[in-house]
Amino acid sequence: MKVVKFGGSSLASAGQLEKVLNIVKSDKERRFVVVSAPGKRNAEDTKVTDALIKYYRDYVAGNDISKSQSWIIDRYAAMVSELGLKPAVLEKISKSIRALATLPIEENEFLYDTFLAAGENNNAKLIAAYFNQNGIDARYVHPREAGIVVTSEPGHARIIPSSYDKIEELTNANEVLVIPGFFGVTKENQICTFSRGGSDITGSIIAAGVKADLYENFTDVDGIFAAHPGIIHQPHSIPELTYREMRELAYAGFSVLHDEALLPAYRGKIPLVIKNTNNPDHPGTRIVLKHSSDKFPVVGIAGDSGFVSINMSKYLMNREVGFGRKVLQILEDLNIGWEHMPTGIDDLSIILRSRELTPIKEEEILRQLVQKAEVDHAEIEHDLSIIMIVGEKMKSHIGVTATATRALSENKINIQMMSQGSSEVSIMFVVNKDQEKAAIKALYNAFFGESKED
Repeated sequence: MKVVKFGGSSLASAGQLEKVLNIVKSDKERRFVVVSAPGKRNAEDTKVTDALIKYYRDYVAGNDISKSQSWIIDRYAAMVSELGLKPAVLEKISKSIRALATLPIEENEFLYDTFLAAGENNNAKLIAAYFNQNGIDARYVHPREAGIVVTSEPGHARIIPSSYDKIEELTNANEVLVIPGFFGVTKENQICTFSRGGSDITGSIIAAGVKADLYENFTDVDGIFAAHPGIIHQPHSIPELTYREMRELAYAGFSVLHDEALLPAYRGKIPLVIKNTNNPDHPGTRIVLKHSSDKFPVVGIAGDSGFVSINMSKYLMNREVGFGRKVLQILEDLNIGWEHMPTGIDDLSIILRSRELTPIKEEEILRQLVQKAEVDHAEIEHDLSIIMIVGEKMKSHIGVTATATRALSENKINIQMMSQGSSEVSIMFVVNKDQEKAAIKALYNAFFGESKED
């Protein structure tokens, strides 16, 4: 039994929906289909979700909403016409889109979520009708009926654990169930969305709830690449990743999967595969709990910019009990979160995202470090990037760090800092932002052979 999730680009047009139909038809095990809102048909197009945001803003501001309404309804109408569906489908969708403009504005904290969810909700109705008309016995299931009960946190809903019992009952259905992604309902029956990209979360919740053998996440790429295709020309795709590795890569800038989406599937021990709607025969990338072989010590290389480092030094720092606590207290009092903390005997660096700081906070940190922690020297270094090499099997291979540092030094890339956690899932290098791309290329060539630059 499989749960299949299709992203916005897979559902953007009639041509794409035909591919989706064939994918679902080709495997009887694909019993649950989770769908996103229609994405862009081309680079100039607008996503349905973005059109719904505009519709919401016009409605709340008291502006004319007819244009926004018509655009969204016309978008679904074009798909209904191209697919040759019965007019009743469009009537349902049009009614649902227009009804949004009758909802109360005042004291309605779920209004925005209700507007946003309409993209997925109406697309699921359309896809269920299309499946039924083309030889798949299918049924649209609202998240309320599916049992996706969530916390009352608009835009940040979390599944309530007791929901899984109800979700499990979906396995009794004989039809293919088409479920809209991205939102659930609260105990008070309000529509509440997960954070953006949340259709992946719905897929993961359903997979965990029905105890699926596999969760297939269809996107527009052949799985997850070992490095960013914008930096490395035609990088190879990763055949297999563990959940921990995926989490590390997502942290350092890989955006194929919403990292929250992994949690329900991870807890339910459900393997996940990322596949391409446009190339369904490609095996894609499997995300598993444990690697099936020791073959690849490094699975991927990722980089992300926008980091700063607070550097401080103090003679005999290592002898001072409570020094680290004082420093972290200063950050906590200023409501600043931090990411990494490499240390020496007499010096300490704290790496954090630059968005955590403002010029006033920077001044305040430096002042308090001198006053409260009595450091000899403190400075803040900007424009840093973090490069991570990730692989759970690194700890059983000798010389991974040596290979990495050699590759960086041969390419004249200065390593500002280096850090490796006790789990040895990743090694992190801090470099200057200007050297980020060169560092990723150097490391990719060292671990995966020459990139196909030509």
